[in-house]
Amino acid sequence: MLEIGQKAPDFTLPGVDDANYSLAALLASHKAVAVIFSCNHCPYVRAWEGRMVAIQRDYAARGVALVAINPNDATRYPDDDFAHMKEHAAQQGFNFPYLRDETQEVARAYGATHTPHVFLLDAEGVLRYRGAIDDSYEDLGSVEFAFLRDALEAVLAGQTPKVATTDAVGCTIKWK
Repeated sequence: MLEIGQKAPDFTLPGVDDANYSLAALLASHKAVAVIFSCNHCPYVRAWEGRMVAIQRDYAARGVALVAINPNDATRYPDDDFAHMKEHAAQQGFNFPYLRDETQEVARAYGATHTPHVFLLDAEGVLRYRGAIDDSYEDLGSVEFAFLRDALEAVLAGQTPKVATTDAVGCTIKWK
């Protein structure tokens, strides 16, 4: 698993908007990039999707890019195939790139284990936070610790996040 302080591996993956996205290009134009391994069918992901949209909305003007990557085996989980990803992103109003990791190489390179699983990178592509979006998948009203938002504030201020790792909570990645 990618450890705090390590440089994240680059990737180039197709997005639901039919464009290709690379980590290098995202880093070149942003102060921080939150890579979130995600999918369509997991109830944990579904619970956090609105917060993912809100984080991108709230931090875009400050130079943050959120990118979701779906590595799940679409043969065993057809709801996670590329066509369903396109539909899902449109239905949920995603304001961030939603990418397909068909080979699962990116998820393996990062050591992602769950959906969602957050890897927050600074402008140099160095991992500064890894784990959950916040401490409550149930509803926004019960969030006590906004881990990703707190880490974003620290990274944007040039500081080390007070909490650098948390457990990723969600469905396990569906490996081939």
